[in-house]
Amino acid sequence: MALVLHAGKNNKNAVKALIAAQYCDVEVKLAENFEMGVTNKSPEFLKMNPIGKVPVLETPEGPVFESNAIARYVTRIKADNPLFGSTLIDYGHIEQWTDFAAMEIDVNISKWLYPRLGYGVHLPLAEEHAIASLKRALDALNTHLASNTYLVGHSVSLADIVMTCNLYLGFSQIMTKSFTSEFPHVERYFWTMVNQPNFKKILGEVKQAESVPPVASKKPAAQPKETKPKAKNEPKKEPKKEVEKPAKAEAAEEEEAPKPKPKNPLDLLPPSKMILDEWKRLYSNTKTNFREVAIKGILVVSVIVLSSQ
Repeated sequence: MALVLHAGKNNKNAVKALIAAQYCDVEVKLAENFEMGVTNKSPEFLKMNPIGKVPVLETPEGPVFESNAIARYVTRIKADNPLFGSTLIDYGHIEQWTDFAAMEIDVNISKWLYPRLGYGVHLPLAEEHAIASLKRALDALNTHLASNTYLVGHSVSLADIVMTCNLYLGFSQIMTKSFTSEFPHVERYFWTMVNQPNFKKILGEVKQAESVPPVASKKPAAQPKETKPKAKNEPKKEPKKEVEKPAKAEAAEEEEAPKPKPKNPLDLLPPSKMILDEWKRLYSNTKTNFREVAIKGILVVSVIVLSSQ
Protein backbone atom coordinates (compact mmCIF):
# COMPACT_ATOMS: atom_id res chain seq x y z
CA MET A 1 0.00 0.00 0.00
CA ALA A 2 1.36 3.38 -1.03
CA LEU A 3 1.56 6.11 1.56
CA VAL A 4 -0.94 8.93 0.95
CA LEU A 5 0.05 12.51 1.69
CA HIS A 6 -2.85 14.88 2.30
CA ALA A 7 -1.78 18.38 1.21
CA GLY A 8 -1.66 20.70 -1.75
CA LYS A 9 0.85 20.03 -4.52
CA ASN A 10 2.92 23.18 -3.91
CA ASN A 11 2.88 23.06 -0.11
CA LYS A 12 6.54 23.51 0.94
CA ASN A 13 5.95 21.41 4.06
CA ALA A 14 4.56 18.55 1.98
CA VAL A 15 7.47 18.48 -0.49
CA LYS A 16 9.88 17.58 2.34
CA ALA A 17 8.38 14.09 2.50
CA LEU A 18 8.10 13.83 -1.30
CA ILE A 19 11.80 14.65 -1.80
CA ALA A 20 12.81 12.29 1.02
CA ALA A 21 10.72 9.58 -0.67
CA GLN A 22 12.70 10.12 -3.91
CA TYR A 23 15.99 9.51 -2.09
CA CYS A 24 14.59 6.47 -0.22
CA ASP A 25 12.75 4.94 -3.19
CA VAL A 26 9.51 4.94 -1.17
CA GLU A 27 6.16 5.40 -2.89
CA VAL A 28 4.27 8.42 -1.55
CA LYS A 29 1.39 9.86 -3.52
CA LEU A 30 -0.62 13.00 -3.00
CA ALA A 31 -4.29 12.64 -2.08
CA GLU A 32 -6.54 13.25 -5.07
CA ASN A 33 -8.80 16.29 -5.28
CA PHE A 34 -7.38 17.86 -2.13
CA GLU A 35 -8.81 21.35 -1.62
CA MET A 36 -7.34 23.52 1.12
CA GLY A 37 -10.02 25.01 3.38
CA VAL A 38 -12.50 22.28 2.40
CA THR A 39 -10.85 18.86 2.57
CA ASN A 40 -8.93 19.65 5.75
CA LYS A 41 -12.17 20.66 7.49
CA SER A 42 -14.00 17.45 6.69
CA PRO A 43 -14.80 14.95 9.49
CA GLU A 44 -12.59 12.33 7.83
CA PHE A 45 -9.57 14.64 7.82
CA LEU A 46 -10.15 15.86 11.38
CA LYS A 47 -9.99 12.26 12.56
CA MET A 48 -6.40 12.19 11.26
CA ASN A 49 -5.44 15.65 12.58
CA PRO A 50 -7.90 17.24 15.05
CA ILE A 51 -6.71 20.80 14.33
CA GLY A 52 -7.04 20.46 10.57
CA LYS A 53 -3.47 21.39 9.61
CA VAL A 54 -1.59 19.97 6.63
CA PRO A 55 0.26 17.89 5.70
CA VAL A 56 -0.93 14.56 7.09
CA LEU A 57 0.55 11.22 6.01
CA GLU A 58 -1.85 8.29 5.88
CA THR A 59 -0.05 5.01 6.65
CA PRO A 60 -1.26 1.41 7.18
CA GLU A 61 -0.54 1.84 10.91
CA GLY A 62 -2.33 5.17 11.24
CA PRO A 63 -1.90 8.87 10.38
CA VAL A 64 1.19 11.01 11.07
CA PHE A 65 1.09 14.82 11.10
CA GLU A 66 3.74 17.59 11.40
CA SER A 67 5.92 17.89 8.31
CA ASN A 68 9.30 17.12 9.90
CA ALA A 69 7.86 14.06 11.66
CA ILE A 70 6.45 12.87 8.31
CA ALA A 71 9.83 13.36 6.61
CA ARG A 72 11.55 11.39 9.39
CA TYR A 73 8.97 8.59 9.11
CA VAL A 74 9.48 8.29 5.35
CA THR A 75 13.27 8.32 5.76
CA ARG A 76 13.26 5.60 8.44
CA ILE A 77 11.30 3.18 6.23
CA LYS A 78 14.63 2.35 4.61
CA ALA A 79 17.08 0.76 7.04
CA ASP A 80 20.54 2.30 7.42
CA ASN A 81 19.45 5.30 5.41
CA PRO A 82 22.36 7.68 4.60
CA LEU A 83 19.92 10.61 4.97
CA PHE A 84 20.38 10.11 8.74
CA GLY A 85 24.20 10.01 8.55
CA SER A 86 26.60 7.18 9.33
CA THR A 87 27.46 7.97 12.97
CA LEU A 88 25.69 9.07 16.10
CA ILE A 89 27.26 12.55 15.93
CA ASP A 90 26.10 12.86 12.31
CA TYR A 91 22.57 12.05 13.45
CA GLY A 92 22.83 14.68 16.22
CA HIS A 93 24.00 17.34 13.75
CA ILE A 94 21.24 16.44 11.30
CA GLU A 95 18.65 16.93 14.04
CA GLN A 96 20.39 20.16 15.05
CA TRP A 97 20.17 21.72 11.58
CA THR A 98 16.62 20.41 11.09
CA ASP A 99 15.51 22.29 14.19
CA PHE A 100 17.54 25.36 13.15
CA ALA A 101 15.79 25.36 9.77
CA ALA A 102 12.39 25.28 11.48
CA MET A 103 12.93 27.71 14.35
CA GLU A 104 15.35 30.27 12.83
CA ILE A 105 14.74 30.19 9.07
CA ASP A 106 11.15 29.11 8.50
CA VAL A 107 9.64 31.04 11.42
CA ASN A 108 11.21 34.37 10.45
CA ILE A 109 10.47 34.02 6.73
CA SER A 110 6.84 33.33 7.65
CA LYS A 111 6.66 36.35 9.98
CA TRP A 112 7.95 38.53 7.16
CA LEU A 113 5.93 37.05 4.27
CA TYR A 114 2.50 36.03 5.51
CA PRO A 115 1.34 39.38 6.98
CA ARG A 116 2.20 40.99 3.63
CA LEU A 117 -0.02 38.43 1.88
CA GLY A 118 -2.91 39.20 4.24
CA TYR A 119 -2.54 36.14 6.49
CA GLY A 120 -2.24 38.20 9.66
CA VAL A 121 -1.84 41.79 10.80
CA HIS A 122 1.09 43.64 9.21
CA LEU A 123 3.08 45.49 11.89
CA PRO A 124 6.17 47.36 10.63
CA LEU A 125 8.10 46.90 13.89
CA ALA A 126 7.35 43.16 13.94
CA GLU A 127 8.48 42.91 10.32
CA GLU A 128 11.76 44.70 11.09
CA HIS A 129 12.39 42.29 13.95
CA ALA A 130 11.64 39.27 11.73
CA ILE A 131 14.02 40.51 9.00
CA ALA A 132 16.78 41.20 11.54
CA SER A 133 16.32 37.72 13.07
CA LEU A 134 16.34 36.11 9.62
CA LYS A 135 19.55 37.92 8.64
CA ARG A 136 21.17 36.78 11.88
CA ALA A 137 20.21 33.16 11.12
CA LEU A 138 21.34 33.38 7.48
CA ASP A 139 24.65 34.87 8.59
CA ALA A 140 25.25 31.87 10.87
CA LEU A 141 24.26 29.47 8.09
CA ASN A 142 26.49 31.36 5.63
CA THR A 143 29.47 30.98 7.96
CA HIS A 144 28.92 27.22 8.26
CA LEU A 145 28.53 26.76 4.50
CA ALA A 146 31.70 28.73 3.77
CA SER A 147 33.62 25.50 4.44
CA ASN A 148 30.89 22.89 3.86
CA THR A 149 29.06 21.83 0.70
CA TYR A 150 26.28 20.18 2.69
CA LEU A 151 25.05 20.77 6.23
CA VAL A 152 26.38 17.45 7.56
CA GLY A 153 29.02 15.23 5.98
CA HIS A 154 29.71 14.98 2.27
CA SER A 155 26.28 14.07 0.89
CA VAL A 156 22.64 15.12 1.07
CA SER A 157 20.99 14.46 4.44
CA LEU A 158 17.50 14.97 5.81
CA ALA A 159 18.71 18.30 7.24
CA ASP A 160 19.49 19.52 3.70
CA ILE A 161 16.01 18.53 2.52
CA VAL A 162 14.27 20.39 5.35
CA MET A 163 16.55 23.45 5.11
CA THR A 164 16.18 23.74 1.33
CA CYS A 165 12.38 23.44 1.47
CA ASN A 166 12.23 26.21 4.09
CA LEU A 167 14.60 28.42 2.07
CA TYR A 168 12.51 27.69 -1.02
CA LEU A 169 9.60 29.66 0.44
CA GLY A 170 11.83 32.68 1.01
CA PHE A 171 13.75 32.55 -2.28
CA SER A 172 10.64 32.11 -4.39
CA GLN A 173 8.34 34.56 -2.58
CA ILE A 174 10.15 37.42 -0.82
CA MET A 175 13.97 37.09 -0.62
CA THR A 176 15.17 39.04 -3.67
CA LYS A 177 18.66 38.89 -5.15
CA SER A 178 19.60 42.16 -3.44
CA PHE A 179 18.67 40.55 -0.11
CA THR A 180 20.36 37.16 -0.57
CA SER A 181 23.55 38.60 -2.10
CA GLU A 182 24.71 39.35 1.45
CA PHE A 183 24.93 35.57 1.98
CA PRO A 184 26.81 34.15 -1.04
CA HIS A 185 27.44 30.71 0.47
CA VAL A 186 23.73 30.32 1.24
CA GLU A 187 22.96 31.26 -2.38
CA ARG A 188 25.43 28.70 -3.71
CA TYR A 189 24.05 26.03 -1.39
CA PHE A 190 20.41 26.70 -2.28
CA TRP A 191 20.87 26.66 -6.06
CA THR A 192 23.03 23.53 -5.80
CA MET A 193 20.32 21.74 -3.84
CA VAL A 194 17.27 22.72 -5.95
CA ASN A 195 19.10 21.55 -9.08
CA GLN A 196 19.72 18.06 -7.70
CA PRO A 197 17.61 15.59 -9.75
CA ASN A 198 15.51 14.40 -6.78
CA PHE A 199 14.75 17.99 -5.75
CA LYS A 200 14.07 19.16 -9.29
CA LYS A 201 11.62 16.33 -9.90
CA ILE A 202 9.42 17.65 -7.09
CA LEU A 203 10.07 21.41 -7.17
CA GLY A 204 10.52 21.90 -10.90
CA GLU A 205 12.26 25.05 -12.12
CA VAL A 206 12.79 27.47 -9.24
CA LYS A 207 12.85 31.21 -9.87
CA GLN A 208 13.91 33.82 -7.34
CA ALA A 209 11.49 36.55 -6.29
CA GLU A 210 12.04 39.79 -8.18
CA SER A 211 10.38 42.05 -5.62
CA VAL A 212 9.01 42.05 -2.09
CA PRO A 213 5.21 41.59 -2.14
CA PRO A 214 3.30 44.77 -1.22
CA VAL A 215 1.24 44.79 1.94
CA ALA A 216 -2.23 43.45 1.16
CA SER A 217 -4.92 46.11 1.43
CA LYS A 218 -7.85 45.22 3.70
CA LYS A 219 -10.10 48.03 2.50
CA PRO A 220 -12.89 46.73 0.25
CA ALA A 221 -13.10 48.28 -3.19
CA ALA A 222 -15.61 51.11 -3.41
CA GLN A 223 -18.75 50.06 -5.22
CA PRO A 224 -20.25 52.48 -7.76
CA LYS A 225 -23.52 54.00 -6.68
CA GLU A 226 -26.58 52.91 -8.57
CA THR A 227 -28.31 55.67 -10.50
CA LYS A 228 -31.95 55.30 -11.33
CA PRO A 229 -32.89 56.35 -14.88
CA LYS A 230 -35.20 59.32 -15.03
CA ALA A 231 -38.62 58.63 -16.46
CA LYS A 232 -39.53 60.66 -19.51
CA ASN A 233 -42.36 63.17 -19.34
CA GLU A 234 -42.70 62.63 -15.63
CA PRO A 235 -44.97 65.33 -14.15
CA LYS A 236 -43.28 67.65 -11.70
CA LYS A 237 -44.30 67.26 -8.13
CA GLU A 238 -45.65 70.45 -6.60
CA PRO A 239 -44.24 71.29 -3.17
CA LYS A 240 -46.67 70.69 -0.38
CA LYS A 241 -47.96 73.82 1.28
CA GLU A 242 -47.34 74.01 4.98
CA VAL A 243 -50.49 74.08 7.01
CA GLU A 244 -50.51 76.93 9.46
CA LYS A 245 -50.58 75.77 13.04
CA PRO A 246 -53.01 77.35 15.45
CA ALA A 247 -51.65 79.70 18.04
CA LYS A 248 -52.37 77.26 20.88
CA ALA A 249 -50.28 74.54 19.20
CA GLU A 250 -47.40 76.94 18.68
CA ALA A 251 -47.53 77.96 22.30
CA ALA A 252 -47.46 74.32 23.38
CA GLU A 253 -44.36 73.71 21.32
CA GLU A 254 -42.43 76.52 22.89
CA GLU A 255 -40.18 75.65 25.78
CA GLU A 256 -41.54 76.23 29.22
CA ALA A 257 -40.07 79.16 31.14
CA PRO A 258 -37.64 78.03 33.86
CA LYS A 259 -39.23 77.85 37.29
CA PRO A 260 -37.66 79.94 40.09
CA LYS A 261 -35.36 77.99 42.37
CA PRO A 262 -36.60 77.45 45.95
CA LYS A 263 -34.90 79.62 48.58
CA ASN A 264 -32.39 78.08 50.97
CA PRO A 265 -33.75 78.19 54.56
CA LEU A 266 -30.38 79.45 55.77
CA ASP A 267 -30.78 82.56 53.65
CA LEU A 268 -33.68 83.59 55.95
CA LEU A 269 -31.37 83.88 58.99
CA PRO A 270 -30.00 87.37 59.97
CA PRO A 271 -26.35 88.07 59.15
CA SER A 272 -23.85 86.54 61.61
CA LYS A 273 -21.91 88.80 64.01
CA MET A 274 -19.01 86.39 64.17
CA ILE A 275 -15.78 87.75 62.64
CA LEU A 276 -14.17 84.68 61.14
CA ASP A 277 -10.80 86.32 60.42
CA GLU A 278 -10.31 87.15 64.11
CA TRP A 279 -10.86 83.55 65.10
CA LYS A 280 -8.48 82.34 62.35
CA ARG A 281 -5.74 84.56 63.81
CA LEU A 282 -6.49 83.24 67.28
CA TYR A 283 -6.35 79.68 65.95
CA SER A 284 -3.05 80.21 64.14
CA ASN A 285 -1.31 82.06 66.97
CA THR A 286 -2.26 79.69 69.77
CA LYS A 287 0.79 77.56 70.55
CA THR A 288 -0.05 76.22 74.02
CA ASN A 289 -3.26 75.38 75.82
CA PHE A 290 -4.96 75.10 72.43
CA ARG A 291 -8.18 73.55 73.76
CA GLU A 292 -8.73 76.31 76.33
CA VAL A 293 -7.95 79.25 74.03
CA ALA A 294 -8.78 78.51 70.39
CA ILE A 295 -11.60 75.99 70.82
CA LYS A 296 -13.08 77.92 73.76
CA GLY A 297 -12.86 81.09 71.68
CA ILE A 298 -15.04 79.72 68.91
CA LEU A 299 -17.52 78.33 71.45
CA VAL A 300 -17.79 81.76 73.14
CA VAL A 301 -18.26 83.49 69.83
CA SER A 302 -20.91 80.96 68.84
CA VAL A 303 -22.82 81.50 72.11
CA ILE A 304 -22.69 85.28 71.64
CA VAL A 305 -23.96 84.98 68.09
CA LEU A 306 -26.80 82.64 69.04
CA SER A 307 -27.84 84.73 72.02
CA SER A 308 -28.05 87.85 69.89
CA GLN A 309 -30.44 86.24 67.43
